[in-house]
Order: sequence, then structure tokens, then C-alpha cells
Amino acid sequence: MRVLAAMSGGVDSAVAAARAVEQGHDVVGVHLALSRMGGTLRTGSRGCCTIEDAMDARRVSDKIGIPFYVWDFSERFKRDVVDDFVSEYAAGRTPNPCLRCNEKIKFEALLDKAIELGFDAVCTGHYARVERLPNGHMQLRRASEEAKDQSYVLGVLTEAQLEHCMFPLWDTPAKADVRAEAERRGFAVATKPDSYDICFIPDGDTRGWLKEHLGDAPGDIVDESGAVVGSHDGTHGYTVGQRRGLKLGRPAPDGKPRFVLEIRPKDQQVVVGSKEALAVTEIAGQRFSWAGARPELEAPRSVHVQIRAHAEPVPGMLTRRATTAPLREDESEPGFELAVALDEPLEGVALGQSAVLYDGDIVLGQFTIDRTTRAGYDGSADDGAEGAFA
Repeated sequence: MRVLAAMSGGVDSAVAAARAVEQGHDVVGVHLALSRMGGTLRTGSRGCCTIEDAMDARRVSDKIGIPFYVWDFSERFKRDVVDDFVSEYAAGRTPNPCLRCNEKIKFEALLDKAIELGFDAVCTGHYARVERLPNGHMQLRRASEEAKDQSYVLGVLTEAQLEHCMFPLWDTPAKADVRAEAERRGFAVATKPDSYDICFIPDGDTRGWLKEHLGDAPGDIVDESGAVVGSHDGTHGYTVGQRRGLKLGRPAPDGKPRFVLEIRPKDQQVVVGSKEALAVTEIAGQRFSWAGARPELEAPRSVHVQIRAHAEPVPGMLTRRATTAPLREDESEPGFELAVALDEPLEGVALGQSAVLYDGDIVLGQFTIDRTTRAGYDGSADDGAEGAFA
């Protein structure tokens, strides 16, 4: 096969590309230039897709003897990932930019261009497994049991995209094994630190970055009764479940810590309350996709749902149902939403997070959380609908 290896400049994508070559594929390496500041340099383990990363990817490509190119996707990245991140926070939601990047950049923009140029597949260093079933459908699964599973951030992929995905690291037991393999191959990136935090906020100060982009919008921090207990410079500096940095002027009557329960950007309010009020019993969303064949949902079905990359999945009952919620431009099936009634309450669930659905180790699909139901908090009718549909 003709394979386009997406090379971030890290150790995972380097070893994945090398394995694709050893498997006999015709491989071409490509690094995506996503920053609009071409001279950006990486700082330790913060940031990615910098000029330093591009040079690291080129050195690996030279080592394994494949052509290498740098493609400028910075405009698309800004529009579909960075601008989306800003607008979601402005609307009182908490997005996951890594999922959005996989959805819009690596497996939409990049894959579309690869297919247009005659490539059969895009190869990345993700730890997940894709396979074709006997009935011809594609299926996304978690990586091997011991591996650093990354299926959560790939939950946005569709069956059509899975047809052209290659994840050579899926059965590698540990990241240490990948580093050892890279060292044996003579890759200088063998000891390179993993990137973390949000790639376009390399200093890790998300709150400060959002303030630069959204400015100050002072407002009140209120408790569940509506009483003012503090003030803030902008609702975009907060997320549901947050405890630190609230700087409340009035302590809770019981003396216990308070947490962010809801964000109301239209009213410029942040609602705080007890830890018990964070318990969510149901999540729902109108923007969803399937990572394989669309499952039958004539009746509720058991699933496990994961709301963060490193969170434990929790059991629940998945339902597709009609909704009277305001229409969203990006909703998947107008008038319908997916909902999961949770067997165990979840804490700190924020609107805008992605809920990835599993059947065992099989990824069924995902939806963006628009609404939550909580046992210990009345809140607004849609628990943040102002934020969801602002």
C-alpha cells in the first residue's frame, strides 16, 4: 500500500513510520505545520508541531529512507481547532482540542488530501486497533490490554475514515518498549519527552491564554441560592468541577469546599456549590458519530462511557431519543440526541466534553455533551443550556 506517515517529531510516530516501512509499504513522511508562528521552538515537553519537531521528523525520515514533506495546515488548524476552542469557552463549555484536531485535521483534512494524492492509508503513532470484520464493516478497538490506550481521542473517527487508518503501535505493551525500539533504530527522538498540555498553549496557562483572546468580562460568583459569594474576571476562566482559584469572599455555611457547578456566560455568572451537587446521573448530546456500523438503538442498550482521555469508563444505558432542545447547526440527526443514563454518578462533567461509548474494548462512537442531569442540583432547566446554545 501507499502509506502517508503523519510524523509529529515524537518517538511514537517515528517508530510507527519505521514499522510501516518494514511491513513493505511504500511510505512517505509528512509533518503538519500547525503553528502560525513558523519560528516557534518547543520548550521541554510543552507544545508540539514546532520547527524543532519538524526537524526531528525529517531526521527520522532520512534514517529510514523515506521521502519527507512539511504541509502547512495552520489556517485550517486555527479555524477548526483554535477558534473552536475559544468560541466553546466563550459559550461556557469545556472542549477537548485533541479530539477536534483528530477529527478536523489529522483524519479529515490530512486524510482527504492523502486520498486525493493516491495514498491508501494514513499511519500515525496512536495506540489503538482498527480491524475489518467478516461482514466488511470497520471497527475501532482499544489497544492491547497493557498498552497506553488512546482510543478515546480517536472516538470521533467514522467508519469511512477507519478504512484508511493504520496504527502500527496498537499491540506494543508499553511506551518504554517503543523508546527502546527507537534507540535500537538509532533515532535521536528515543529519549525526547512526550508533549503534554494543549499544543497551542505551550506554557500551560490556559486561563491566561483565554484572557488574552477573550478579554475581561467581570461578573459574580453565586451559590445555589443565587447569593453572591465572590467575583470573577470572565466565565471563560472556569470549568465545571473546578475547586482551586475561586477566591470566594464568603465561606460555605458548613465550612466545606465549594466547586464550580455551572457556567452562565449570558448572565456572566459562575455557580458554585457542594461536591455532592456535582454528581451527574445522565448525559446527553445532539452531535454524535459512529466509529463503525451504526448500532441498533430501537431499545436502550448497555454501554460503558468515558468522558476524559484517562478516566475510567462507567456503565450506563444508551438511548437515542427525540429532543425538544433548540436545534444546533452541527447536530447529527435533527431532532434527536444520544443520552446515557449512568449506573454510577460522575463528578465534574462539563458541557462540551466528549463522551466516548464502548462495548467492551470496541469503540461504538461518541457525542459532545450538551446537557446533564444531576441528582443534587436543580440548576437551570438544561443544566447550562445558556452555555450550550449561546
